[in-house]
Amino acid sequence: MVRSILAVITGIVTWMAVATLINFMIRALLPGYMAAEPTMNFTLAMMLARLALAVVTSIIAGFAAAAVARGNMIPVYILAALLVVCFLPIHYRLWSKFPLWYHAFFLITLAPLVLLGALMQRRQSGSTIGAS
Repeated sequence: MVRSILAVITGIVTWMAVATLINFMIRALLPGYMAAEPTMNFTLAMMLARLALAVVTSIIAGFAAAAVARGNMIPVYILAALLVVCFLPIHYRLWSKFPLWYHAFFLITLAPLVLLGALMQRRQSGSTIGAS
């Protein structure tokens, strides 16, 4: 039980930390990004960079949670669901700031990408796919 809770916490902390680091990189590498951030008036390239951030971050968070969970996928499923639940109200608030495809891509891929990260970790560690 403790390991499961730690796995979920690890996934959340990892998601936030990696997202923050990649966001710093985007700010440094994408001209005009920092100026657009306060109003969220992003160009297509900026929106794609933000979605790429979410893809990478979700995979890494799933990987980290699975590493702590040691073969138990339940904490990874909880992490994936929790991230979706936490991001739904955020995207609702930001609905008018981004096009529909942006919200759809982020929300639809969030949980599967976390699970993909967990699968990658399990394959690397040699765990069997069906173990829980």
